[in-house]
Amino acid sequence: MKNSLKRIFAVVMLVMLMFTVSLPVFAADETAQPVAVTTAAEEETSENELKSDKAMSAALVVGIAAASGAIAMGWAISKAVEGIARQPEAQSKIQTTMMLGLVFVETAIIYALVIAILIIFVL
Repeated sequence: MKNSLKRIFAVVMLVMLMFTVSLPVFAADETAQPVAVTTAAEEETSENELKSDKAMSAALVVGIAAASGAIAMGWAISKAVEGIARQPEAQSKIQTTMMLGLVFVETAIIYALVIAILIIFVL
């Protein structure tokens, strides 16, 4: 039962990661289409839609990364507390390992924030 839950969780996290990584592709401007003569109102509408798409994709990137990071951090902390409860003499080693793992999870969230900033200001 536990192994199947772990596998389901791993698959969900992998799908979320793949979705997060592919968002910048969907947010990119499609310049391969032929340029047509447009009016100023159509250009403004198109520009507003592009800004809206960028904002939505940036929000999704940060939201998914923060949610999955929060889940991972909560899971890591609960396992560390369980380990400390079972072996109080190993508290310092468990805490050190937990903090290192939390730093790696937080780094992934910050990386997603950088991607979101790139989506908004570069694309």
